[in-house]
Amino acid sequence: MAEVLVVVEASEAAGVKKVTLEMLTIARQLGSPSAVVFGPSSFEERLGEYGAEKIYHASGADVEDYLVAPKATAVADLVRQVQPAAVLLASTQEGKEIAGRLAVKLDNGLLTDAVAVEADGTATQVVFAGSAIVKSKVTRGLPIVTIRPNSVTPAPQPASPAVSALQVSVAEADKLTKVVERVAEKKGSRPELTEASIVVSGGRGVGSADNFKLVEELADLLGGAVGASRAAVDSGFYPHQFQVGQTGKTVSPQLYVALGISGAIQHRAGMQTSKTIVAVNKDGEAPIFELADYGVVGDLFKVVPQAAEEIRKRK
Repeated sequence: MAEVLVVVEASEAAGVKKVTLEMLTIARQLGSPSAVVFGPSSFEERLGEYGAEKIYHASGADVEDYLVAPKATAVADLVRQVQPAAVLLASTQEGKEIAGRLAVKLDNGLLTDAVAVEADGTATQVVFAGSAIVKSKVTRGLPIVTIRPNSVTPAPQPASPAVSALQVSVAEADKLTKVVERVAEKKGSRPELTEASIVVSGGRGVGSADNFKLVEELADLLGGAVGASRAAVDSGFYPHQFQVGQTGKTVSPQLYVALGISGAIQHRAGMQTSKTIVAVNKDGEAPIFELADYGVVGDLFKVVPQAAEEIRKRK
């Protein structure tokens, strides 16, 4: 079987991200998964657990001291060398930039934000803020596809990957932007938003930044992550990195609790694949109730404390 290159999303602090395991799961339907890793560690054990049969590992100043340009060059060189069946990248800021540069270097087609990829390279994409689903296929070159996080459930398939060094030949044009400092963001006790199995989000109805403590309290009781709608973020209630929606992060937890969120289509695009959706809103006509599995029409400042008290009793 032809190789399928999976460009790994990982860090020393967080390890291999869930979206990488999703891509390895999808890659097994297309061919033989091969992981491409940039950085000090190869993450051999974790990638092998999810089916990586080969690992191409690139480290050193040429890839670690610059932004994404050297990585795109390295992947392009590898594609020319191994002639893979497809290349999968994450639909993250870095993944999309590598994918775009890679497509230009190879004069190749590109599909972004896919939620599934069939054996023949046909990708399923959710478009227009989740209002339509389309099937697309690259018509020029091999399938280069970015995968939307939380699209599939990662499935282990243990393998013993062979690790080989990936030689990076970086041109001066790839070194125009240099990384001068890295600051590790402090990690709290809550799970990362895009990988959490439970997410509690607040919207404009929460009313203020101080009132978001209510959202945080419920999330902590449930062992979940905190999210926010764009309206809440734009109002300054919560930081932008916690925004869920079309212009924020996409989540697909087992449980999504929406507090004071009306359910604009832009927000729904980022959470509508959640397994169970619970909404609390005082407006019985709010669009979020069209999507919710369970809905409570009421004042969240009365409903949430009661729910929190019941959770405490059952712990």
